[in-house]
Amino acid sequence: MRRTRAPRGETPILYNCDRHDRLSAITGITVSPVQHRFSPVQHRLVLHFQIHDLNINFERVIELITLLHRHLRGKFILVLDRYNAHRKAVRLLQEEHPDWFEVEWLPAYAPDLNPVEMVWNHSKYSDLSNFIPEDVDDLHQAVTTSLGKMRTQTSLLRSFFQYAGLEL
Repeated sequence: MRRTRAPRGETPILYNCDRHDRLSAITGITVSPVQHRFSPVQHRLVLHFQIHDLNINFERVIELITLLHRHLRGKFILVLDRYNAHRKAVRLLQEEHPDWFEVEWLPAYAPDLNPVEMVWNHSKYSDLSNFIPEDVDDLHQAVTTSLGKMRTQTSLLRSFFQYAGLEL
């Protein structure tokens, strides 16, 4: 719930029934290793995401890393927080495909250093604030729209790195 406006003396009321259905999502931001050919000063940023009906576990993390490997077509550096599913997925994938990526771990309990946390912060508290979905499909559509819109806002993605104190 975020701030809203209403006529004086009329408290706004948002009706919601308590449902237990939900979605889980996993997100990553790729940064090109070299400056983008169309912009001599900036690296290219791309937001990747997947939305699932099930909880995010190591299998979902492996799916996203595999998707990133196909997209990037080469070895890359993977920066992750210390979520258990991330650690297990990395361990399994490094055994199977040691040449796909290198891993850098963020410090424990440091969401302010993770630009992806800012993606979710922006989505939840800006795009989807005061949003009450009719059902899970409505939520799925709203989250997809929010993340899809962020995909095209390179300056916004850059600001997430700037907030985390990371240079591009």
